[in-house]
Amino acid sequence: MNIRCTVLILMICLTITRIQSQEHTLSFTIVDGKSALPIENANILLSPCNCGGVSDANGTFSITLPKNRYKAVITFVGFQNEVVTLTLDRDTDLAIRLFEQEERLSEVIVSAKKANAMVTSPQMGVLQLESQELKKIPTALGELDVLRGLTLLPGVNNTGEVSNGLSVRGGSLDQNLVLYDYAPIFNPTHLFGLFSIFTPDVISEIELYRANIPARYGGRITSVLDIKVTNPYVDTLKLSGGIGLVSSRLNIEAPLIKDKLMVIAGARAGFTDFLLPIFSERLKNTKARFNDGTLKLLYLPTAKDQITFTGFFSNDFYQLDLISRIENIEAESNQYDFRNLNGTLNWLHSFDENTALRNILVSGIYNADNIFPEIDSSNEIEFRSRIKHSSFISEFSKYVNDRFDYYLGTQINRYKIEPGTLDPGSATSVSPVALDPETSYEFSGYVNLNWQPLDFLTLSTGLRYTHYLLEGPYISNTYDNTTGNILSTEVFEKGETVVNYNGWESRLGASILLNETTSLKLSYARLNQYLQNIYNSTTPLPTSRWKTSDPNILPQTSDAYGLGIYSSFKENTIEASVEGYYRTSKNNLTYRPGADFFLEPFVDREVVQGPGRAYGVEFSLKKNNGPLNGWLNYTWSRSQLRTESEALSDRINNNQWFNSDFDRPHTFNSTLNFEADEYNTLSFNFVLQTGRPLTVPNGVIEFSDGIRAPIFLERNNSRLPTYHRLDMSYDVHFSKSKKNKRWSNYWTFTIYNVYGRKNPLNIFYTQRNGLQNADVFLDSPLGSFELLVLNAPLFSLTYNFTFQ
Repeated sequence: MNIRCTVLILMICLTITRIQSQEHTLSFTIVDGKSALPIENANILLSPCNCGGVSDANGTFSITLPKNRYKAVITFVGFQNEVVTLTLDRDTDLAIRLFEQEERLSEVIVSAKKANAMVTSPQMGVLQLESQELKKIPTALGELDVLRGLTLLPGVNNTGEVSNGLSVRGGSLDQNLVLYDYAPIFNPTHLFGLFSIFTPDVISEIELYRANIPARYGGRITSVLDIKVTNPYVDTLKLSGGIGLVSSRLNIEAPLIKDKLMVIAGARAGFTDFLLPIFSERLKNTKARFNDGTLKLLYLPTAKDQITFTGFFSNDFYQLDLISRIENIEAESNQYDFRNLNGTLNWLHSFDENTALRNILVSGIYNADNIFPEIDSSNEIEFRSRIKHSSFISEFSKYVNDRFDYYLGTQINRYKIEPGTLDPGSATSVSPVALDPETSYEFSGYVNLNWQPLDFLTLSTGLRYTHYLLEGPYISNTYDNTTGNILSTEVFEKGETVVNYNGWESRLGASILLNETTSLKLSYARLNQYLQNIYNSTTPLPTSRWKTSDPNILPQTSDAYGLGIYSSFKENTIEASVEGYYRTSKNNLTYRPGADFFLEPFVDREVVQGPGRAYGVEFSLKKNNGPLNGWLNYTWSRSQLRTESEALSDRINNNQWFNSDFDRPHTFNSTLNFEADEYNTLSFNFVLQTGRPLTVPNGVIEFSDGIRAPIFLERNNSRLPTYHRLDMSYDVHFSKSKKNKRWSNYWTFTIYNVYGRKNPLNIFYTQRNGLQNADVFLDSPLGSFELLVLNAPLFSLTYNFTFQ
């Protein structure tokens, strides 16, 4: 009896143990979500067992586990992660489809967003363009262009056909921070400002911030244009490029070490000398050529680390014979040689799925050289200037839950500005000049919180602190407020502190959800700027120069306020918004009457500072998809400046408010894309805006010897004619629908300025000789003439291809 009982008890225990330790097989089949082909060597990580493996050549993986609840994370280089949670209580087969991350990264915005992010996000005044939208926009000479695309969005302008930057909400060109993979860009344009320098095929992400700028950005008072380069998550070779009349480009993506080291490299070169005489006989001796290139390496040493290096280079060479004299330099032509060279090292370490630390090291140099070949001589007079910059950024980010995330970080910037050296060569009429360099530092700390305290309320709050330091060697002058003469001079040795400034910058954004498709947003941002570009023209000229803040030139400061309403319709396929803003600023720089910056050792006495104001309302309507898509925008805005100088010679418009160079009260633009089928896309954009302000004489004064001269009493007291232009482009794709086709190609035909509108870039004045053009100018001592860049339609044709 005892033996039977013992055996029975043992059998019961074994049965219970077997039941408790019952195991099941979990099988995975992993395929490409687009091609349905199996993915080999995909990683499967299971928790809480901390076990897993990799898929075989058929994309399958199996494992036997005890009954439990598991979380499976499936990853593969170049593809988006897939996360599955399941209860394993029987044998289970899972079919997993992974989608290429490269498709997502090829768009301008790579961060995952809700379909109604425009309504729910507390970020206000941010503009985004997807790469497919950018490619459809007709541009001058058929070049895909970031800056041209942005000028078709509300609140963004430039100064005409040629402009070396953007004016955002009435701000000046230097009040925009332009970043290319974290590196600052000081001259973002090619070909006299006709299009941007960014290598088009490597761009993955563009965001333009205009309102509550996130706390990680600082140094400019109007906007931030953040451009990121694609991370090359690739496992096969891919070639793409284009051949056009103005430029040709080539882009390569390839794995160097499988699943460890990958590269993307893009290059573009343009030679337009032969095109310029077509526009005007006066341009027959004008030369223009450019090139740019971007290289990015991606290294994945561990599953939690990602290291990238981005190198960027651009070069422009112009030769103009339209200007033969600058200062006392007599030259048969003017040659300009501009170069950018930047490097960015970026290390991202993920502690877990929600926590990361990013460290960034940036170094670069911008050179602007001007060459003046002497008349009737082989000698060349050279003027060289440069900006050396370096930066270190360390940022910790944490995603807590769907309602709260934050980041905090530090940033150190160093700038060394070499304003210019003049080498006369063998010329005897010109003396050598070497302007003193300037070295400055910016030490910043920042924190930014995004949180949703209530279901209908989402907030973004940020705080940034910056300590600015100007370091010797430096010569600081004190000037007489009335005459501008130097009263005293103080010399600072190398390493000595010349001046320092401290500034707090607060940022706030709020989104109040009125219903599922409509929200009300508010924003505020305080920003400081310690580096500025001094110029007396809106076009890129060699006489402009960059300048750090010093004892006489104070940092610029702005306070920007925003209020807007946003709504989406028809399942988020149509978006509409109305956004108003008001910005006040202090210490805006403008040139004194008669100022000359070229070779000026003490440029601080050539400028005056004063308050500014900009305000406006922006209306936007956008249709995101469908055969007919695009957007319509209208902006009413004003941008004005004022001086507060005691000295009469420093006053502009007698210290009254005057229109800034970027004041455009009315701007309307639209972009329409008609996608007839998978082979043909027809696109149009139209721009209509108030003419740019300019200065005209207020009268004429006659001297005792009979000489009559114009009098200029007011700045920007008139305007250029209304600017308007229509562009179109036509894309034709071939064999687009064939499956698994490794080679694809299409043609892009573009007409810029379809109806040949003669939009003047500027109006200039020349001294009249005798009775020349008396029927037009009567007895005026000056003749006025319009300067046109384009007076006819501009045609272009580009062949584009992709091989993979």
